[in-house]
Amino acid sequence: MIEHAGRREEGTGRRLWAAPALVCAALTLSACGNIGNVGRFEQAPPTAAAAPAKPNRVVQQTPNSEREHERILSAYGGAYDDPKLEALISKTVDQLVAASERPDQAYKVTILNSGAVNAFALPTGQLYVTRGLIALASDTSELSSVLSHEMAHVLAKHAAMREDQARQAAVVTRVVTDMSSDPDLTALALAKTKLTMASFSRQQEFEADGIGVGIAARAHFDPYGAARFLTAMERNAALKVGKTALDPRAQDFTSSHPATPERISNAQTTARQYSSPENNERDRETYLAAIDNIVYGEDPSEGFVRGRRFLHPKLGFTFTAPDNFTLDNTAQAVIGVREGGSQAMRFDVVRVPAEQSLGDYLNSGWMEGVEKSSTEDLNINGFPAASATAHGDQWQFKVYALRFGSDVYRFIFAAKQKSTESERNARETVNSFRRLTLDEIQAARPLRIKVINVQPGDTVESLSHRMAGVDHPAERFRVLNGLDSHAQVKPRDRVKIVVD
Repeated sequence: MIEHAGRREEGTGRRLWAAPALVCAALTLSACGNIGNVGRFEQAPPTAAAAPAKPNRVVQQTPNSEREHERILSAYGGAYDDPKLEALISKTVDQLVAASERPDQAYKVTILNSGAVNAFALPTGQLYVTRGLIALASDTSELSSVLSHEMAHVLAKHAAMREDQARQAAVVTRVVTDMSSDPDLTALALAKTKLTMASFSRQQEFEADGIGVGIAARAHFDPYGAARFLTAMERNAALKVGKTALDPRAQDFTSSHPATPERISNAQTTARQYSSPENNERDRETYLAAIDNIVYGEDPSEGFVRGRRFLHPKLGFTFTAPDNFTLDNTAQAVIGVREGGSQAMRFDVVRVPAEQSLGDYLNSGWMEGVEKSSTEDLNINGFPAASATAHGDQWQFKVYALRFGSDVYRFIFAAKQKSTESERNARETVNSFRRLTLDEIQAARPLRIKVINVQPGDTVESLSHRMAGVDHPAERFRVLNGLDSHAQVKPRDRVKIVVD
């Protein structure tokens, strides 16, 4: 975490509504407190690194902001510690603050250890940006456009208004109702498990865009950075949407900050008011140097997805999802949705006393509609397990609990219609659960961004073939490097690729 216009401090806080409630509603759970208590498979709390103190203004914490901060860290994998990035963001925010209408306003920026593309602000001036967003940006002016946009929400008191709205409304109930009004969309709740903030209004977004572009331009950053990054976010979201008929963008910036063509056009129009020779600093070389070797996508220490397979090297297990399923490793659970949305699955960890049998746990009332007569004790690859079926209004469920060491893991499979295929998918997925070998654990390492020089003869296609662990490598390469569908690379260009 970096504190700007003030000294760096440890903070705690909370955010948004709890994602487990969305999944609980979709699965008609009657009590779900145990889902939210554990987090992402008992991850260790993040440790913040020390930073040089600044003598001036300090973000004033409130009990609400401290709780919000705590929940944000929990939902987004903790803070990401990278001195090079922290130095770059510190310098960038200092420039933006000096150029803003409120140079006395303090900001504290936390880099979040998440591959999601997201940024947001609390009313106190606490700003958050994920390493996924940082990896997507191509230069400092693009990052400055995100930071100045979030600062604008604070300056215009949008964040305070949004906090009031969230406090007054039963947000979870409303969202689940909205998503469940069409039975065909009920499984969307299973995909939307990242915590999300109540959205800003369209008018507030346009206002923040205008204020943000002005701040960035007066700070001598390229004012067109906002339009370029809005375009990059839209293209990045489109790549994700291509995976499934459901919309998985809820965890990303484009859900609460929609990057519409109109916003891009307005950002370009605003930028023209400021464009001049001295206002075109992109600072691309410095930016690329700062993000070289940044972790890309999921952090293996918290478990990660490779295709249809989930691996957790720290805890030592793996399983494989059925064909045509897309897996998403969220803060609270691994969520899988079948293409078309007719089937879905959730994998998480629950607390079950050692003296309680797994069959008794399945029948203990945490889920409604369980057929007690269907409960069956099992042995899965040497691990004690139990299964049961349950019925809801729109969905049929197959539930498994499996004891692995001192932990109990839970698979919940949902299907609109019980079928031979859905039963087979559930059974094969659970039967694929096994220990990782020592070689597999040692080989598990994060994907990273590597910045390289384009050599003579290199093309977009040849460079994309060097990308590891990503889908749509050619399109992903273009999006990561801000290249449109016709652009080509030139020798000595500096570009980003993903490597393991």
